[in-house]
Amino acid sequence: MLDILSRYDILGAFWMTVQLALWSALGSLILGTILAIMRVSPVAVLQKLGALYVNVTRNTPLTLILVFCVLGAFYILQWRFLPGDAPLARQIFIWAIVGLSAYHAAFVCEALRSGVNTVPVGQAEAARAIGLTFTQSLSQVILPQAFRGAIAPLGSVLIALIKNTTVAAIIGVPEAAAIMRTIIENETGSLVVFFIFALGFVILTLPVGVGFTEMSRRLAVKR
Repeated sequence: MLDILSRYDILGAFWMTVQLALWSALGSLILGTILAIMRVSPVAVLQKLGALYVNVTRNTPLTLILVFCVLGAFYILQWRFLPGDAPLARQIFIWAIVGLSAYHAAFVCEALRSGVNTVPVGQAEAARAIGLTFTQSLSQVILPQAFRGAIAPLGSVLIALIKNTTVAAIIGVPEAAAIMRTIIENETGSLVVFFIFALGFVILTLPVGVGFTEMSRRLAVKR
């Protein structure tokens, strides 16, 4: 077993998983917040566009989204986030982040919308009564409380995102699942390898669950 650990960069693969999760979490949080604002907006067109994105994305397999990002957007449409001479692995890594962010943004949106629903209607009415615009009341009154009310579901979305980074292996990102598959194909004792990687994901996700639960308890809005 020690020989396997010395010949394969398992720690590097998990570091790749961590990077995927962190950047995708940031991207999905930004896009999900925009979508949540669209869904609670008084503009009907924005509401419908936000609902359309959420419904289509949540019902589309993540595998299909990632394959489209690489085969469709990168190879066929030739869309580039980096210069053309950038390493292919880096290009694919960026597109994996885009796909993971786009997919999980739909779930972040719904988590935030559930947080918005915890804010009493009277507070929004009071904000309008003192002359705040929709944007001001949203940014200064509603969203701060919505984030606090949505901490627990946002934690669940982050845990799901960490586990879903394994799907990036299908487009060639050398994260933990890809290395595990390589080891299982080339080495004996695959059951032990499986448990090592399972333990690695427990180590990544368990502190997130505990941390978000504690944050939810501490930051819950007192009614």
